[in-house]
Amino acid sequence: MDRTTVAIFSVTACCVFIIIFVGASCIWWRRPRTSPISLGSDLSSVSIEDNVSFEPSLDRISMAELLEATRNFDPELIIGDGSFGLVYKATLFNGLTVAVKRLGPDAFQGFREFRAELETLGKIRHPNIVRLLGYCESGFKRALVHEFMAKGRLDQWLHGTFSLEDDGARSPPRTRLSWVTRLNIIKGVASGLFYMHNLDTPIIHRDIKASNVLLDLNFNARIADFGIARMIENSGTHASTEAGGTMGYMPPEYIQGATMATVKGDVYSFGILMLEVATGRRPNWPVIMEDGIETSLINWTAEMVAQNKIMQVIDANISREGLKEEEVAKVIRIATMCTTTSPRQRPEMKEVVELLAGISS
Repeated sequence: MDRTTVAIFSVTACCVFIIIFVGASCIWWRRPRTSPISLGSDLSSVSIEDNVSFEPSLDRISMAELLEATRNFDPELIIGDGSFGLVYKATLFNGLTVAVKRLGPDAFQGFREFRAELETLGKIRHPNIVRLLGYCESGFKRALVHEFMAKGRLDQWLHGTFSLEDDGARSPPRTRLSWVTRLNIIKGVASGLFYMHNLDTPIIHRDIKASNVLLDLNFNARIADFGIARMIENSGTHASTEAGGTMGYMPPEYIQGATMATVKGDVYSFGILMLEVATGRRPNWPVIMEDGIETSLINWTAEMVAQNKIMQVIDANISREGLKEEEVAKVIRIATMCTTTSPRQRPEMKEVVELLAGISS
């Protein structure tokens, strides 16, 4: 074979190789991409409808309508502060008054919050869980639309920050919550948690506290703010179900370094909420004992019960007329069960609901 033939053969072989390489590269680059969203993704191009499962009955609301409904997110319409964004009172085109949670400027964290609420609230309906009515997605701008709760947050009523008139305007505190109303609120939250924990795919709220309990016009309780809530898969775990919550309500195992959230963590937080509702004291503030020593709400309550001073535990703003000591004792006992240090010794919410049902008020 002469040199000319060899040269022609070599050039031809190189050309065939290049053609094959280029063709394979094109096929590889055009293949479907199925990798998960990463921290570096451009979330403005990620559609929530392509990544989250929720009820198709939820309304998708335009940003233009929300801007008009909230008067361009007027600070005067702010009625709350969720886990990752401010909440505004708004009136939609159809005249419906709603609460709009505008997610914060952190694009990735906002997307996680958005996704968490759609994956939880977007799938469930219960009279003691705030209802998600719709959502808005416009690039990085995302918002959630909830039913409006006329009486505001539970903590506002317990601690006298401010109350909400029927029209949602801020006003000075009015009459404090009666014992009967407080007991019904406790029962309502317990019912909502029992429902969440006993779904086919259970939901852990991870941040049960007074500011995450909303009250309707008749003071019925609704659990709210599912921004850090997570579903538990059949295996009992979730890739994102790390421990979370608010100091004062967090169970000791979370504080001590437990990495996985559990339904028993919610039970503990609910027990703290029960004590807060009954005593009117903030769980993340120290209690000053008679000897001047600071202690926790749990320890103070236990000490008062040990000294047979159970009626002195109750919020001083509650009328004693018709208040039965045996009912108070039952509430404190259930709260004590829920706040046991060992998660295994805490009751399930099913048992809590049954015990509360035995209190007649």
